[in-house]
Amino acid sequence: MNAAPADQIRLLDLQSLDARLQQLAHKRRSLPEHAEIESLTKDLTQLRDLLVAAQTEESDCSREQTKAEQDVDQVRQRAARDQKRLDSGAVSSPKDLENLQREIASLAKRQGDLEDVVLEVMERRESAQERVAELTERVSSVQSKIDDATARRDEAFESFDGEAATVTKEREVVAGSVPADLLKLYDKLRQQQGGVGAARLYQRRCEGCRLELNITEVNEVKAASPDTVLRCENCRRILVRTSESGL
Repeated sequence: MNAAPADQIRLLDLQSLDARLQQLAHKRRSLPEHAEIESLTKDLTQLRDLLVAAQTEESDCSREQTKAEQDVDQVRQRAARDQKRLDSGAVSSPKDLENLQREIASLAKRQGDLEDVVLEVMERRESAQERVAELTERVSSVQSKIDDATARRDEAFESFDGEAATVTKEREVVAGSVPADLLKLYDKLRQQQGGVGAARLYQRRCEGCRLELNITEVNEVKAASPDTVLRCENCRRILVRTSESGL
């Protein structure tokens, strides 16, 4: 393939722009905020699961407390009725009186047991409420950290994307001035060679693979026409000659 020396030189400008776009893309992917957000999001998910569990426990305790208090109230009301009946003197039979007094005593014990249950449930509910409050605060704190990291990431994105847009426009201009067949070869090699399709020959060394040309290769380059599009024998990238090639 042949191309004017000036067109070959433009490949170095194009390569420089493509390298900058690669750098910007790499910086965008490598922002520390990515790992920070991922780690915080995992923490947030775990905390939210714990919060749901604590809220469920608090809700269960609330229902259990309501039921226990209702049981206490029922026993208290029944005991009050029995005591009223006893105090009224309506029961005259000694056996009935004994049974009534025994029932009142039994209800008193039952009420005491149920009140102990209420207290135990209240303690568990209070503990669950404290846990809910603690986890709610921790969830809020982690969410704030995520929001902050996300804002920093998006700000960096805006900067990188803005520069990338400018570089892309410059690339379009330079690429438009390169012959189509030469540009096609460059793009093909760039995809095959890790983003570098053209390299400068500097002091007899290919800046693509960093290897120095041997004497035979140097002589071949010297003998080649300025219009000849050369390829590095080692990395097969387009080898662009300049005044600093050392020939």
